[in-house]
Amino acid sequence: MGTIWELDFYSRPILDENQKKIWEVLVCESPLTPNQSTDNLFQYAKFCPNQQVNSIWLQEAITEAIAQSQQRPEKIRFFRRQMSNMITKACKELDLPAQASRRTYTLEKWLQQRIKDFYPHQTGYQADAAASGFVRYQSQTPQLLPDALQYDQWAFVSLEAEAFAEMDEWEIEFGEAFPLSMMELAPDTRIPGIIIFSARATPLAGWMSGLELAFVQFDSGKPPRILLETGASDSWILATIKDAQTTAEAKGFESAKHKAQQVHFLAVQSTPTSEAFAGFWLLQQVK
Repeated sequence: MGTIWELDFYSRPILDENQKKIWEVLVCESPLTPNQSTDNLFQYAKFCPNQQVNSIWLQEAITEAIAQSQQRPEKIRFFRRQMSNMITKACKELDLPAQASRRTYTLEKWLQQRIKDFYPHQTGYQADAAASGFVRYQSQTPQLLPDALQYDQWAFVSLEAEAFAEMDEWEIEFGEAFPLSMMELAPDTRIPGIIIFSARATPLAGWMSGLELAFVQFDSGKPPRILLETGASDSWILATIKDAQTTAEAKGFESAKHKAQQVHFLAVQSTPTSEAFAGFWLLQQVK
């Protein structure tokens, strides 16, 4: 898997001398494996004057970031849907795929750190505007799974956090992960997950890998359901729950997520006895 970048381009809680909000582009590298060091991940930040906010300025900033990193990303993820046109246009001019995604975990943590520790020390900082740096995700109405994602069975499972240290040695055809050290989880923390089984596990996992997986969650409505969230706002009905025991397990899944800072996983196997994974994704539900 090649390098993936996460990007944010938006106004910050800082005013210039004309009392106009200063904008900023943030670019950071996504860690893609559980054992990847986060110490040397590429980061790029640059303020943009309010009157220069456009795709041309952003294109030039991305070009500068590529030159500084000395590597070209395979694709760029961004989470602000309202900036989609500008970001997509800038990336298109550079022949870079840009994808709206809720899988921007590294960028979220960096932005939180800057809102807490960096922006307050800048001239023109406006404390009452700091909360605008965060985004409230709103999913679309859940849809039925497409035919390509139909499966045979599914089950709740869990693994201790320390088990993911060996993930690089697992046989996985499609997937993505991140270092649990980012979340500062104890080695014995239980990481909940869902495994789906299918006789056509490999094509199913391959199709799923193109969905930009975000997270899995329990919906306690009527009927209760397990939802798969993808992209910037897509939502799919992964399973409909029909009995009290499974409902209790689903509540336990959510409870375990909460204790693990919302970290969980989704896996695809051919059978419950298989030792290989057609797909395995480590996920986090960002609030």
